[in-house]
Amino acid sequence: MSKDQGLGKKPVAVLEKIRENLERLNEKIEVMIELQRHDRKGVQHPIEETPLDVMTLLSMPDHLRKTAMTVCRSGRATADEISQQTSRARAVESAYLNQLVLMGYLKKERNGRKAYFYAERENGEE
Repeated sequence: MSKDQGLGKKPVAVLEKIRENLERLNEKIEVMIELQRHDRKGVQHPIEETPLDVMTLLSMPDHLRKTAMTVCRSGRATADEISQQTSRARAVESAYLNQLVLMGYLKKERNGRKAYFYAERENGEE
């Protein structure tokens, strides 16, 4: 095996390790979000909802705006579905989606192992 062939495998292994670490971090962040929502007595504290209107979207950083607009177009989607539309890594989209949930712009609903994200409409519907 030549030196160039050996180098070709190493970057792939490094990128795979980074992806695994990002996924573990994302799982930990999701646990932290759930812990923040509940106090010691188990009472859930609702996050203040903020409407996702044009002015709000314009005030967001570009990376969050792209994710938020994709969710609005999709209606309800997983991080994997959003990542396919934005051409960004699933772990990255998952982090952005969870950030938008924390900020009160999106809602998150779990169905088994999958987490679905959506923006609540003004009339209270998804």
